[in-house]
Order: sequence, then C-alpha cells, then structure tokens
Amino acid sequence: MVWEMLNPVHYNITSMVPEAVPLATMPILLLTGLLLFVWNYEDTSSIPGPGYCMGLGPLISHCRFLWMGIGSACNYYNKMYGEFTRVWICGEETLIISKSSSMFHVMKHNHYISRFGSKLGLQFIGMHENGIIFNNNTALWKAVRPFFIKALSGPGLVRMVTICAESIITHLDRLEEVKNESGSLDVLTLMRRIMLDTSNMLFLRIPLDENAIVVKIQGYFDAWQALLFKPDIFFKISWLYKKYEKSVKDLKDAIEILIEEKRHRISTADKLEDCMDFATELIFAEKRGDLTRENVNQCILEMLIAAPDTMSVSVFFTLFLIAEHPKVEEAIMKEIQTVVGERDIRIDDIQKLKVVENVIYESMRYQPVVDLVMRKALQDDVIDGYPVKKGTNIILNIGRMHRLEFFPKPNEFTLENFAKNVPYRYFQPFGFGPRSCAGKYIAMVMMKVILVTLLKRFCVQTPQSQGGRIEKLQKRNDLAVHPDENTNFLNMIFIPRNSDKCLEC
Repeated sequence: MVWEMLNPVHYNITSMVPEAVPLATMPILLLTGLLLFVWNYEDTSSIPGPGYCMGLGPLISHCRFLWMGIGSACNYYNKMYGEFTRVWICGEETLIISKSSSMFHVMKHNHYISRFGSKLGLQFIGMHENGIIFNNNTALWKAVRPFFIKALSGPGLVRMVTICAESIITHLDRLEEVKNESGSLDVLTLMRRIMLDTSNMLFLRIPLDENAIVVKIQGYFDAWQALLFKPDIFFKISWLYKKYEKSVKDLKDAIEILIEEKRHRISTADKLEDCMDFATELIFAEKRGDLTRENVNQCILEMLIAAPDTMSVSVFFTLFLIAEHPKVEEAIMKEIQTVVGERDIRIDDIQKLKVVENVIYESMRYQPVVDLVMRKALQDDVIDGYPVKKGTNIILNIGRMHRLEFFPKPNEFTLENFAKNVPYRYFQPFGFGPRSCAGKYIAMVMMKVILVTLLKRFCVQTPQSQGGRIEKLQKRNDLAVHPDENTNFLNMIFIPRNSDKCLEC
C-alpha cells in the first residue's frame, strides 16, 4: 500500500505534500518522484532486452557497442535476450532483429528506407545527407539512387565483365608487387587493387595511384565505423578525433583531385559521348542544379570505395574457404572447364556458372562481410506482434539469421546448403526491397569473373601448416567483418595450374 502511494505511475505525488511542509523540501520530493518514474520506465516496453535501471541500461548498452563492435554486440544481445531484442544506442531505442519474418517485413516496406547513426559522425565522414550508403534524408537518397542503378546495371554490367577480366589478368601478371619474402601473397591488397581499378575504369576513368588510394580507403573505412555511434561529446575533444579527421581528409582530398580532372576533361572534350559515365552524369546533374557539388563528390567517392571496402574481403574469404575444401574446388574447376573452357569469360557465361554462384552464396552465408542492415522506422508500426514507434532504430542481424533458419547444415561450409532453391526471405546477403544494395547484381558478376579468371590460372593454398583455417582467423565484427591484417595467416600461395606442384595438391 505504501509503495502504491509513492509510485508516481499510480499517484500524484505533489498531492501528498501538506501545506505546512517547508518550501525547501519540495525539490527533494520532486526529485524522489522523478527517480521513481525513471525506475518504473523499464516496465513500459513489452520487447525483451536489458532493463533501463535508472539510465544505466542505455549507458551500458551504448558502451557495449563501442567496445565490442556493432556486429559482435548485436550477436551478444540476440543470444542473451532472443531474436527480437530492444537495446539503446546514443540514448535511442534500437531493435536488434534476427528473425526472418521480421526482417522480411522491414525490408519490403517503404517506411523503413531511412538509416541511422550519429549525425556528427556522418557529417564528419561526409555521409550526412550526401551519397547513398548512409544518407538518411530519404528525398535526397531517392534523388541519387537512379544514378547508381543506371551505372550498376544494363550496359555497365556487360562492360564490367571485360574490364574486370582485363584488370585481373594485368594484376596477376604483376604478383611480385604483393609478394612477401616467404613467397606468399597479400591477397587482400591484390583484391582491393583489382576492385579499385575495375571501379575506376567503369565509373570515373581517371588515372590514379592504386596503392595510395587503397591505403586511404582503409583509413576512411576505419574512421567510418569508429565514428558512426560516437556520442556528441566525442566531437568536442579534438585530440580524440584528430587521427580520424586526417584519414577522412586524405581520401576526400585525393578523390576531389580526380574529380576535378574529370571536370576538366568534360569541359575540353570534343565529343561528350566519349566522356559519358557515372561521374559525368552526376557532374551534369550538378550543373543543372539537381545536386550539390558536395553530394556529387561523395557519390563518386562511395562508388569507388564500395568494392575495395567490402567485396574484396568477400572474395578473400571465398578463396580461403575454397583452399580449405578441395572437393569444392574440384567442382568449380569442372564447371569452369565445361562452361568457359580455355577462352576468357564472357557475359553469356555468367548465368551458367551455378556452382561458382553457390560457392559465393555459401561463403557469404558462412563467413559474411556485411552481416547487418541498419534502418529507422518512419512511422508507427507493428512487427511480429511488437509495437514499433516512429523514430525507432532497427538493426537486422542477417548474419545470425543465416545460421538459425532454413539451412540443413548451418554451421558448416558445404554446398549442400544451396543444393535446393533457397527462398529469398531466408537468405539476404544484399537485402531486398526499396533500399536493397544497388550493386547486388554487378557484385555477383564481378566476383564470378574474378574467381573464374584467377582459378583458371592458379590453385590457391592457405598456410595450413600454421593452422590456417578461416575459423581461426582473428576478425573484428563491427560495421563489417574484417580479418585482423596484422598477421601472416592472411597470406596465400598461388600455384600455377600447369605446374607439377599444383597437380600434387
């Protein structure tokens, strides 16, 4: 009875104060009421998750994301509280979802096309209301998305096969550039250079220093994932963000120089059709007043970094897994010989490479690089019976869902998991719906071209004598899953297919 009288949810506490109570006691009573209200706040949500605990819950929740990394923290909370969990990031309610039915609902509806993150953090890296990746201004995002869709499909997709194959051959002929003293290769750097060269030849077509830009892209990505959830106070202390500021500036300055050269070439071209590409289309949009210069520069930057940033790691993981599974490699080589033979890969081969496709899919399922999607609710909704308020942040934990539902052997790397058609609601490496990955089709084609061209020339070995298995690789699961690059276990050995040593493998 006493507790019910003191509980501010059930009773007006100020009505309990006698008129004779000294004025000085009023702030104490009001503070007591506030604390009791805060204490009762944790019971207002029906969604499982950590308690509010007088504000300690949101603080601990946010700190866990900063400490563990976004992906690792999501896995922790889903494992602890279930596949539909409520936490807090930057003081805002955030849902972590790893149920296929809930993910399907979020991805297919237009009122979940916005993303979220620290406004100051996104401003710092140039993504706040610019570009396509984390642009949470839906009107501006809709304005730039058609430029990406046009460049990443149709004729651009066809041209990519030839350009990518030529780039791979060129880089494979220069393997000495990524070879260390022991004779093994830095495959991640190799893949990043191939991806950057291909992207540049498709979308910008300005000569660049691959090695220097690749290093700058890595610095930019590190800043991006480090700053995405930082509290506002972080950006008021210059020594905390200084190193990230330099990384962001280095890449943006380098890309701006390339774009200015592109502008110059457009202005002096005899035939504009010779200059037409993704960057040119954006520059023309800027001249029409449709896009700002800042937005144009950010769009071009994002188009150039997307493949070296994530797809290069996906191909690296795939090669690592192929090297660990000789029967998978044997199946791939049999298909390559049947479909492609001794010639170079062509666009009409792509749909026929079903084994290669399934190997890529199984690699992205078993060892994903981007295994989460971030959204924000733009209106009130109900998901699987749980009320979701407008403004709620949502993280779709796709990587965990791929290990929980549908697949017959979810904890193994095996082509049996794709022996039958997989309903797309259970397998979403690129997402689907209105804000799915704009480059999902070209990404699959590019990965097929790289694997086929490389594996036709070389068989791949990992340092298995040193325990080189993908499960033993040290990785950090933050905004994306990246291997720890401060280890020799990442290096691989490429053995020419026509050599005796390869025949013994």
